[in-house]
Amino acid sequence: MTDHSDKSPRLSRRSAIKTLAAGAGAVAASGTLPGLMGYSQVHSAEPIRIGFQVHRTGIGAAYGRWYDRTTEAAVKRINDAGGINGRPIEIIAEDDGTDPKRGAEVVEKFASQHKCDVSFGTLFSHVVFGSAPRAGELKMPYFVVSEGHHVASGKLNRYTLQPGITDVKSQVEAMGPFIAENLGKKVTMIYPDFAFGHDHRDYFSAAFEAQGGQILEKIAIPPTETSFTRYFPKIPRDTEVIYHVMVGPAVLTFVKEMGEFFGPSKPEIFGFIDSLEAVDLSSPGLEFLEGTYFWEGHPRYAQDDQSEFDALYRDAVGVDANGASVSDAKDVSTYAHMFGCWETLHVIKAGMEASGYSGIADRSKLIEAVEAMSAMPHSAEHPQGAKIFNGKTHQVFGHQYISKVMDGKLKLVHTTSIEDTLYEDEVDYTQQSF
Repeated sequence: MTDHSDKSPRLSRRSAIKTLAAGAGAVAASGTLPGLMGYSQVHSAEPIRIGFQVHRTGIGAAYGRWYDRTTEAAVKRINDAGGINGRPIEIIAEDDGTDPKRGAEVVEKFASQHKCDVSFGTLFSHVVFGSAPRAGELKMPYFVVSEGHHVASGKLNRYTLQPGITDVKSQVEAMGPFIAENLGKKVTMIYPDFAFGHDHRDYFSAAFEAQGGQILEKIAIPPTETSFTRYFPKIPRDTEVIYHVMVGPAVLTFVKEMGEFFGPSKPEIFGFIDSLEAVDLSSPGLEFLEGTYFWEGHPRYAQDDQSEFDALYRDAVGVDANGASVSDAKDVSTYAHMFGCWETLHVIKAGMEASGYSGIADRSKLIEAVEAMSAMPHSAEHPQGAKIFNGKTHQVFGHQYISKVMDGKLKLVHTTSIEDTLYEDEVDYTQQSF
């Protein structure tokens, strides 16, 4: 890895499930999925250069560290198997500082200075919004590993795709019914005051109210906040469930202060694991989380029915059964999100092989090849679970996981269907010209 950092119509639920069931064999036979297509004749000894826009610094640094490790592991696996069309991948890493303006500058460097074939990796949604327009202007395929609804909303462009990780809207579509049926009907939301948090505010509210629930209060907190006690008195007394989804370097403080505020008489609590990514659940002050629930994009702890694909992936990235680095038990991974780097790189590989990609003149062919993908079976290339890619919206849909803190660990208690996560198309990027 070279480091240059500074240090449409609806996809119906019924048809989607049929696609997933029947499409796996057909897509495998056509060779449009990672690992299922033989290497074509070597076109060039030159590497495939992939610009890796990574949050090494800023509020996304913990994610960036593990996105980096996951990327290295995926590239090693792909290169050890012969690369892409017989060419090795070379990663060109640039730190965007988790900053939108710097993000656009990084995309510019990938195109003009490093001559990258594609770029990928961005997580924080405000950085995606700041970078994607420049990627479109440069005609640089921009594969984001974020969760915001920015891609599928139609606010970006045909060069921006999110094929390796699901978005907030699909996640909360599946969470709303679970919370309403199992935890309570009166919710107070606590979320970061930027695009990612606004997606939760808007789409969870809609999904929950559709279940007959009520949002009593919506508390927005600046993502750079370092103390949260002054926000908690805003929570109405009749709140039955607190829904929290904080991010940033002070998440441990947030959770501890929430515990101190409520003590033993806490309401039901449902959090997105974003609030505790890279945080050890055994940290002092987190005891009050026992019995609370979390959404996870990929279960941090290896479950009793762990798949062979999760085991392979976990070993490749150097993560133990508790979700921490095998070399340091206190170095906890961002396991619920970082799989998106692994899966996105394998999608890029599949798209390049399906399109016969040989250079930047084939970028539009690459995008069209990815747009043609649909069923992505659970596999070594997709260890988080089976997925369906919607080529019109450039967004992937997959299973979601709900875990409960039990004996200080996260125990998976519910897995949603892909059908639970689907929503109406809001754009058809395939109708946009290149």
